[in-house]
Amino acid sequence: MSETYTHTKSDPILTVDGVTRHFGGMTAVDVDHLEVQRGTITALIGPNGAGKTTFFNLLTGFDKPSPGATTRFNGDTLQKTSATHIANKGMVRTFQLTKALSRLTVMQNMLLGARDQPGENFFVGLVPALWRKREREITAKAEDLLARFKLLEKKDDYAGSLSGGQRKLLEMARALMSDPTMIMLDEPMAGVNPALTQSLLGHIQSLRDDGMTVLFVEHDMHMVRHISDWVVVMAEGKVVAEGPADTVMDDRAVIDAYLGAHHDTDLGDDSLLTEETYEELAEEVAEEEAADDHHKADDHRKQDEQEATR
Repeated sequence: MSETYTHTKSDPILTVDGVTRHFGGMTAVDVDHLEVQRGTITALIGPNGAGKTTFFNLLTGFDKPSPGATTRFNGDTLQKTSATHIANKGMVRTFQLTKALSRLTVMQNMLLGARDQPGENFFVGLVPALWRKREREITAKAEDLLARFKLLEKKDDYAGSLSGGQRKLLEMARALMSDPTMIMLDEPMAGVNPALTQSLLGHIQSLRDDGMTVLFVEHDMHMVRHISDWVVVMAEGKVVAEGPADTVMDDRAVIDAYLGAHHDTDLGDDSLLTEETYEELAEEVAEEEAADDHHKADDHRKQDEQEATR
């Protein structure tokens, strides 16, 4: 066991004990005890097959642990472990593969994330006076969040038309519609254009600065090193180390289990994160988006011409 590993946090928002998950004769997750400190950004890292995503699913109710697991969140023991119940308690998540509803607009996706919508009741929905005020409130909230994530001008676009990075932003913004206490992000950088990386980093840090707790699974070691307050390392289903990023990445258990032959590589090289680099990447993305807009305009023009000839 790594010397950086420790059990106790001063004010844990999440505490799990005895979380295991077996698939046939294989043990995918075997976490004896873990605490997540309130108001921090905690990274969950490890090699492929370490059990990170399975553990993430167990915490958020998208999979069920083997009998005997205990989860305490925000001072309460969670008796029910369904995803809906956990989300209602204030623990929400995003996914590595975004779950935006492609055939709904960006705004419609946002509105689906809000709680306490009386219009969802069939009979209440028949009387607009009973739900219009609430709809105005959540619409205003959605617009504020979209503006924060620089997606407001896309609010009437179909979610399926967004880039991969924009879908990540949309999913994060939608998760905030429910006013969570803790947000859990599954590989938020996966598939994101490097030019949007800095924007995503800033948004995640702002969540913590607003008092929210963030737990994320990530392979991007630059992100882990630069924004994490605490890092938890898993290997073969177990927690093998935890501590500050710089300390953990120098830990022998982490080097052996996670970094392997590449442990001499500087995974948090600041030279790769210069403003000049991001400006160059941003210019490339702007050019790509301009080309996409040009192609879309051509497609719309052709469709109009086809409609006119019918």
